[in-house]
Amino acid sequence: MLSPMTDSTGINPEDSKIITLARSARARNGVPEGAAVRDETGRTYVAGTVDLDSLKLSALQTAVAMAVASGAESLEAAAVVSSAETVADADRAAVRDLGGSATPVLLAGPDGTLKSTTPAGA
Repeated sequence: MLSPMTDSTGINPEDSKIITLARSARARNGVPEGAAVRDETGRTYVAGTVDLDSLKLSALQTAVAMAVASGAESLEAAAVVSSAETVADADRAAVRDLGGSATPVLLAGPDGTLKSTTPAGA
């Protein structure tokens, strides 16, 4: 029997939601990565990779920046959808700066399958 805190994949439904949002941002914008973060009030912020001549941000850095710009004071969780095998140190640092070292950072593949969950401080 599943815990009420997890879905059929074993993922918390709120975490599954941010993976879905991140996957949608990646597909919609045709970018290498999509990301979503959930703040302390449950609001979500979704972003894709920014790759301009004058500004380069990963999807997760952009999502964290959007949360900060919108007044978020902390993060509950972050998700990245990417073909990468790990979440970059700079991305985990951005999450850690706002959410703290224990904030979970979920990494999912392009198909939305969870690859790993790592604390931002790891």
